[in-house]
Amino acid sequence: MSIWTRIADALGALAQGEGLSAVFDRLRTPPERTAAFAIAVIALGAKMAKADGEVKRVEVAAFREVFTIPKDQEKNAARVFNLARTDIAGFDVYARKIAAMFEEGSETLKDLLDGLFHIAMADGRYHPGEDEFLRRVAEIFGFGEAAFMRIRARFVPDAERDPYDILGVPPDAPLDEVRSAWRAHVRDSHPDRMIARGVPEEAIKLAEKRLIAVNEAWESISAARGA
Repeated sequence: MSIWTRIADALGALAQGEGLSAVFDRLRTPPERTAAFAIAVIALGAKMAKADGEVKRVEVAAFREVFTIPKDQEKNAARVFNLARTDIAGFDVYARKIAAMFEEGSETLKDLLDGLFHIAMADGRYHPGEDEFLRRVAEIFGFGEAAFMRIRARFVPDAERDPYDILGVPPDAPLDEVRSAWRAHVRDSHPDRMIARGVPEEAIKLAEKRLIAVNEAWESISAARGA
């Protein structure tokens, strides 16, 4: 059963008067986690797309770049997106529901935040409303300011890009420690690892920007130290 078929089945509850928020409660068990994650991406992405005042086509296209939707499931995906965009529940409700499915600050939540940043930057502009939205989501997910800024630096062109911040190590860390941190980031972004922690196969493209950033950070540090 595909992830979108699972979503379509879960949405059958809507026909009986349940809201989209209630669908999460039907998808809390581990076998359904990938479907719940997908719904969270759609719901949060739809609400964030309105954070700058309007939902743009490029933002919808950006979502499709990280979630490959089968042709026969496009209507189901669009239905979720539209329901999330019009649902009276705030984005923080969706953020809390997905956060409750995972450990605080988990790699899966980082993956989701990456996806939201990708959608936010689809129009080439980082709106203050999007920054406020993403900061709040990061807080709900259990990420502190430093962690948020590391993720932000990978996506926002004018954001400060300190290679040590990106790898999560202090500037005076021994090179071996920096190398270990870099390798850990690369391992965590491997497709097999991402699937194992609940990232849908359709969303593996979320790792691409992360890998580029951590590799560039390592190259910058190693070159500066003459390694």
